[in-house]
Amino acid sequence: MYRVLTTLLYPFLFLFVYFRKILNKEDPKRFKEKILISHYNVNPKNKSNLIWFHAASIGEFKSIIPIINQLNKNQKKFHFLITTTTLSSGNLANIELIKIPNAEHRYIPFDVPFLIDEFLNLWKPTRIFLVDSEIWPNLILKAKKYKIPIALINARLTSKSFQKWMIFPKIAKKIFGIFDLCICSNVETKNYFEKLNLKKVYFKGNIKLINQIDASKITNLNHQTLLKRKFWFAASTHKEEDSFCLKTHIKLKKKFKNVLTIIAPRHINRSFEIRSLAENLKLKAQILNKGDTISENIELIIINYFGALQSYFKYAKSVFIGKSMIKKLVYNGGQNPIEAAMFNCKVYHGPYVYNFEEIYKILEINNISKKINNYHELSDHLLLDLEFSQKKIEQISNPLKNLGQKTLIDTMSLVDNFINNDAY
Repeated sequence: MYRVLTTLLYPFLFLFVYFRKILNKEDPKRFKEKILISHYNVNPKNKSNLIWFHAASIGEFKSIIPIINQLNKNQKKFHFLITTTTLSSGNLANIELIKIPNAEHRYIPFDVPFLIDEFLNLWKPTRIFLVDSEIWPNLILKAKKYKIPIALINARLTSKSFQKWMIFPKIAKKIFGIFDLCICSNVETKNYFEKLNLKKVYFKGNIKLINQIDASKITNLNHQTLLKRKFWFAASTHKEEDSFCLKTHIKLKKKFKNVLTIIAPRHINRSFEIRSLAENLKLKAQILNKGDTISENIELIIINYFGALQSYFKYAKSVFIGKSMIKKLVYNGGQNPIEAAMFNCKVYHGPYVYNFEEIYKILEINNISKKINNYHELSDHLLLDLEFSQKKIEQISNPLKNLGQKTLIDTMSLVDNFINNDAY
């Protein structure tokens, strides 16, 4: 039924992807990679010993970069194809993969049988890794058909998803049973896979905790302003959180007249919308493009370019991570807080962090993160944080680093064996 349905839906997917393009939610030049075989843009030079990683969005994309770097360090004989789904991840890939010459990015085609069939025939990967919760039945079945070993890395299966799969237990066991290796991101997922009678299921830690950040190489054109002024950073915010951030700023301003609030929206196309909202509240706002300097007497900065987060985490003492104050996202809330935590920021988040509950538990145990329920609570914590001196940027030691390093070593032992073992 799924295979037939996805085939029948193919003409409508054209309308869907073009509509998303109009809304600026798709790459204006490369969106056809998802829907047309003629736009797969296969690189014939990079098909020998090709390892394919599919990661949905930014968090998943970032999590596999240390794995690829380690494979390059150990082997240096592979080519890597990295596919993603979202526009934001594609933009990040354009920046990050400059550092990895034997890796290239494409947008994954829709999970339509003939699209996936041609994608595999043209690229001819020798191994496939699906990251996190990217379970695409047609892709998985086609991998089996072509006898391509396929693994699930940093696998995450929630209670809600497991119950849905168990409505059709035979189908669930057939689909998941195709995986030759499952490396889970948490014990809960490992237990669910074992209930499905899967073999070669392991838990070695969450690979999103792996840290290869070299803070000394991260620069910020506005470092003097960030060292001089009291500021806080709201990262990966969503539309419903704009007012929340501005109300927090207004409350802080009652004590710190020169306080600076920096917002990096998850989707930068909202920058002008945020500025209009700020101006309606009589706040002096500046949209900051790459290469811009922060103007004098500005109290609100709106980041309007990709790849900026680390350069502000480096200087920020206190960070609010977005997509966590939106009640309707109770089962889909949360953005990745790990990079902020790795830079020794105090991390604040709202109550709706379903996608990162386990990560936040680790951060809370280490006194790195704090849940807040409204802008009053966030303001009260920030008032205490800003009372004292700004973060000392040279202090990058962190309790998560040892955990991340152990996760990398243990995960790589499984990855290396999967890639190099012809028995798979």
